[in-house]
Amino acid sequence: MTRTHHPTPRFQLRLVADKEIVIGPGKIELLESIERHGSIAAACREMGLSYKKAWQLLDTMNRHLTAPVIDTVTGGTQRGGATLTEYGRAIIEEYHRLMADLTHSPNGQALLNRLSPRHPVEENGADAD
Repeated sequence: MTRTHHPTPRFQLRLVADKEIVIGPGKIELLESIERHGSIAAACREMGLSYKKAWQLLDTMNRHLTAPVIDTVTGGTQRGGATLTEYGRAIIEEYHRLMADLTHSPNGQALLNRLSPRHPVEENGADAD
């Protein structure tokens, strides 16, 4: 999504296929925001993301994964919305478990500890996201 500054070192996990990032921190944040708001548009407002960009990110996930990550209901007289599928929720859970495994593993800690002292490592090696 956007490049961000990280004042303390941390891991970022991305799953890539072909030349695309299928799953990464920004896409997980988008799915979590859709889950909170029940709306792609509301998730976009929260994240400062264009609606078109959100659909591009969702499309990338849906093209590469074995099942859709969201269900949508068209607006009109009845208000539309979006909800995560069980598959989408499982993607979020698996991503967070893998991040925790990486961050707390001896190998992950060893790699973080190799950083220069001018880059203090957070206690768990990850952002508070």
